[in-house]
Amino acid sequence: MAETWNKKEREKKKQASKREKAEKKQERKDNNKGGGGLESMMAYLDEYGNLSSTPPDPKKKIVINAEDIDIGVPKHEPLNPEDLIRTGIVTFFNDAKGYGFIKDLETQQSVFVHVNSLSELLKENNKVTFEVEMGPKGANAVNVKLVK
Repeated sequence: MAETWNKKEREKKKQASKREKAEKKQERKDNNKGGGGLESMMAYLDEYGNLSSTPPDPKKKIVINAEDIDIGVPKHEPLNPEDLIRTGIVTFFNDAKGYGFIKDLETQQSVFVHVNSLSELLKENNKVTFEVEMGPKGANAVNVKLVK
């Protein structure tokens, strides 16, 4: 079977590629400086988080106990129900629409109140006790009662 010109050219390219690869390999071998070993490849972090080629000072080492590291959300402590009850003054109340606002005496925050959360009818400047509940649009007052 006779070789065609195209096959000969491909074979020549393969041989040239192998020669170039062998030459590059030999060149790398000749120019190798020993690499310096593991120590030349080491990188260290300084106290500010920057990479450095010098090892850190052992005098500045800080010992941290693994038990002191908190991972995750801290445990929720049960709240005292009396802490949730707040006092405030009704700053605005619309009987026709059934809503108003209470100004918290402790935080001076305005809290929305709806007629469904009331035990008695409110008027402006009434002193009340209430609990705060977060709704979709913010803080809402629930369990609202008049203080006598």
